Amino acid sequence: MIRPMSGISLSETESWITDMSLEQSLGADIVTAMKAKDQTKLTALRMLKTALTNKSIEKGRALEGAEELAVVSMLVKQRRDSIEQFTRGGRADLADKEQAEIAILNAYLPASASDDEIAAAVTAAIAETGATGAKDMGKVMKAAMAGLAGKTVDGKKVSETAKAKLG
Repeated sequence: MIRPMSGISLSETESWITDMSLEQSLGADIVTAMKAKDQTKLTALRMLKTALTNKSIEKGRALEGAEELAVVSMLVKQRRDSIEQFTRGGRADLADKEQAEIAILNAYLPASASDDEIAAAVTAAIAETGATGAKDMGKVMKAAMAGLAGKTVDGKKVSETAKAKLG
């Protein structure tokens, strides 16, 4: 039986356990995928762990939460680009594999912004910046992305929405 350390209540121990870093939960998920013999999930999780380790080495320190999420987002974006290339090349099998990896990686990201939230953020950004045309696209994008902070956002969708609204 596992007992909490003296002076720490069980509820404090439980909150510590649930407050694991991304790397700690990733390690536990890798073990689970190994036991389940889920090769797709195992491959995606190992790739994510390697990317996080490489980024940590590059920075020369442990990554902060926002930096970890940026790495995950970068990997999802790479997978989306790969899907586009594989689809054009007629390789549906590889596109499906990449799509499965995106689904696994999305579990480590905050909730995605909906199309309505993106449209509202772009509309607010246009009003805030006083944008009148396509020449103001950079200002609108910067303001809209700031308005969507804390959510996973596909910059391509924001850009398309901004272009449509700026006309």
